[in-house]
This record gives sequence, C-alpha cells and structure tokens, in this order.
Amino acid sequence: MLSIMEAGSVALLFAILLTPVLIRSLRRREMGQRIREDGPPSHSVKAGTPTMGGILIVGAAVVGYLFGHVGGYRTFTRSGVLVLAVVVASGLLGFADDFIGIRNDRNLGLNKRGKLLGQVLIAVGFAVAAWKWAGATLTLSFTRYDLPGWHLSPAIWIIFVVIVVVGTSNAVNLTDGLDGLAAGSSTFCFSVLGVIGYWQFRHYPIYRVGPSPATALDLALVAVALVGGCLGFLWWNAPPAKIIMGDTGAIAIGAGLASLCLLMNLDLLLVVIGGLFVIETLSVIAQIISFRVFHRRVLKLAPIHHHFEMLGWPETTVLIRFWILAGLFAVLGLGMFYGDFVKIAKVI
Repeated sequence: MLSIMEAGSVALLFAILLTPVLIRSLRRREMGQRIREDGPPSHSVKAGTPTMGGILIVGAAVVGYLFGHVGGYRTFTRSGVLVLAVVVASGLLGFADDFIGIRNDRNLGLNKRGKLLGQVLIAVGFAVAAWKWAGATLTLSFTRYDLPGWHLSPAIWIIFVVIVVVGTSNAVNLTDGLDGLAAGSSTFCFSVLGVIGYWQFRHYPIYRVGPSPATALDLALVAVALVGGCLGFLWWNAPPAKIIMGDTGAIAIGAGLASLCLLMNLDLLLVVIGGLFVIETLSVIAQIISFRVFHRRVLKLAPIHHHFEMLGWPETTVLIRFWILAGLFAVLGLGMFYGDFVKIAKVI
C-alpha cells in the first residue's frame, strides 16, 4: 500500500512541478494548439495554447512507477512493464501526430491511415507480448478470468485486443475536446483500477491476475501512477487551460486504460468503467451514420460535449457534468466488481 501511495504522490508532484517548465519551453518554440475550423466559436481563444502536454503525463507515470519500487516493494513484473511500454509507445505516436500538425500549421497531424497503422502495430505488439511474455489469460472476462471465461484462440484474442486498445485510444482522443475533460475523466477510471488491482492482489486465488499475486499489485501501482500524472497535469489543464495534452496524452491514456483492463481480466468491465468514453464515441458514430444515410445530423456538433456547447452551455458546465458522469460510470464499474466478489466469496 505504501508503494502505491508513493507512486501516486511522486507522479503527482512530478507533473505539477514540471508542467510550468514545459509550458514555457513550448511557448518559446511557438508550439501551440491549432483549432478546428468547424468547432465551437468560443474555442477560437484557445488557439496558440501550448500542446503536447501529454509528455508530462507519460513521464510522470514512468517516474511514479519507478519510485514505487524504491521502498519495501521491489518486484517489477512483466505486466507492469508492458503496460508502461504501451503508454510510452502510444505517447510517442501521439507526439509525432501533434508535432506534424504544428509544423504544417494545421489541426491535423498524421494522416488517418498512418496514425491507425501505428496504433494497430502497438496493439499487436502488446497482444503478442501479453500472451507470450506476460502470461495473460486468453479468456473473455468481465470481473475475473473465469467470468464468463470463454477461451479465445490466440488469433481471435489478438484481434480482440487490437480492437479494444485502438478503440479505447481513439475514444479518449475524441473526449479530449474541453479543458480538463479527458484528464479528469481518466483520473476516475485509473483510480478505480488502482483499487481493483489491490483487491485482486489481496484475493489472488479468486482472480489469478498474472503468474503471481505481485502482478496485480504492480498493475495497481501503474494505475495509481497514471492517476498522479493525470491529476498533476489537470492542475494546469483545468479551464482556462494553460496547456493541452494533445494526442500525446490522449492516445497514451487510452492505450494505458485498455491494456490495464486487459491484463487485469476486466475486458468487458472496461465498457462500464470508461462509460463516458463509450458515449463520446457512439455520438460520433451516430453523427456519421445519420449524415451519410439520412443526410441529417443528430447532433449540432460531434462529439457530444460540443453539442451541448452549441446549445449554449458554458464550457465549465459541460465539463463538470461530464466529470460527474465519468465518476458515476467508474464507481458503477467498481460496484459491479465488488458485487461479484461478494457473490463468489459466499460460494467459497
């Protein structure tokens, strides 16, 4: 427990203290955000806000994770290292996207195919490493490895993992449209995963995360390090944002969230814990289908948080209400996890 607290605290301080340094550096280099032309008119004032702040989220998570092993808990596990590797790789992909967008003086960076290819390669690498190196179970899971416990062939499992990792990365990226929305919402998700990871560690015979109980604890440590990184960044990203995470942070956060759930045997529970991200994604899908099939828009502007802005809601109102939704979804996921534990504990 002390190691988990240490990881979160160090990551939090790292992000809070170093983000102003990054802001000054980005401003000197004129590396500011480009605003989409069809976005809400109120967002025009955000043009030029330093972007790529996700560098600090990723860096804080790595530093927090390493410091979490300084005390009495010193076990590095393959699963924990693998999740951080995915976060770093996804952050680098997002950085490339942000950098190209700034260099070309436009809101778009990598082309869609190049970006998707990079995400798929990272996801495939994660899936193979999780199976062959980290000892992940190839079962479809909800709250534990044997619920529902459907065994998937390696090929099917890899395809499933790619869909989950790429889908979650893009879902968080879509949500990153308001100051503090993605960082705050992700904090709820990672906090719940930190609690679940510690619970899995204490009750390893039930959950069997990884080859030993240390795996679940190490994954909890990664989750809390990401909590610290997101919270520390949120200190400066809260409206009006002094810095924006960009794809560097959004893609990394989404990949980290997905890989944690997959290795913690929470494949299907991810949909509940990250419920807000699901809603944001579905709103974009609904908008595209409606426009292409019926030539009508179901929303004034997608993703859905922009729809409410176009209705006249102040940005902070949308932000706080969406934070409440994100928190409720995360707590609902935790409640479902604990409810299943109570049920299985009675049987045992």
